[in-house]
Amino acid sequence: MKPTVVKKNATGKFVEEYAWSNLVVDGAPVALSPAAAAFRQQLSLDEFSGVPDLSQVIPLIGPITDTLTFYVDLLLATRQGSLAKPGDHFYFKSGTPNSWADGNYVITGEDSIDFDITLAAVDPTAHVATVVVRHVVPAEPHIKISADWMKPPVADTPNNWTAIHRNFASQADADKYVAAVGKETFEVELKVSLVDGRLISGNINNPVEVLERNCSDLTLTVCSVPVRYQILRQIEIH
Repeated sequence: MKPTVVKKNATGKFVEEYAWSNLVVDGAPVALSPAAAAFRQQLSLDEFSGVPDLSQVIPLIGPITDTLTFYVDLLLATRQGSLAKPGDHFYFKSGTPNSWADGNYVITGEDSIDFDITLAAVDPTAHVATVVVRHVVPAEPHIKISADWMKPPVADTPNNWTAIHRNFASQADADKYVAAVGKETFEVELKVSLVDGRLISGNINNPVEVLERNCSDLTLTVCSVPVRYQILRQIEIH
């Protein structure tokens, strides 16, 4: 990922425009499609620019949405509540489902979270603030529950994460589906310049407790025995 330009959008807000390149997965380079290579992600600390169209950038969906998370979290921290000294904290109720479905491979991909935001530390010598943003499960998550077996809690809270994607493991399974539901949380740590407000670095710790079944129909009624597992993603930006 590399910045291409900083410019003003149609509303007069500054945006950073990024291109994506040199994608490596499991140590092997991945060639981007012409559409993915031409894609430009716009990010801003002035306003939320929304989730871009993900239908043509499938290999980049994770990197694009994770980068958006860093910017949205910092935007919330600076525009909501009041963080003046270490220990200051506020809770922002959202609950609105966030989607990463591309409409092709991922048919449904949603989570629903609230934000618990804390000014963790201030280094006056380095002019750096540390902000911690916890993405927590709302009292009433608003994700799409596609089948009755997805309703019981997978962990110790209501389910706030779900995903349904086509099963492309083999040609014979091309018309089958993998469906999952569970609990997702994030802990995001941001290092922010006190001089100009820019994001210096950040990291995300993102566990998901998952219940998954292979299904032969999109109504998710003819399915295999459920399997439980944990996804743990750790992301850094510098």
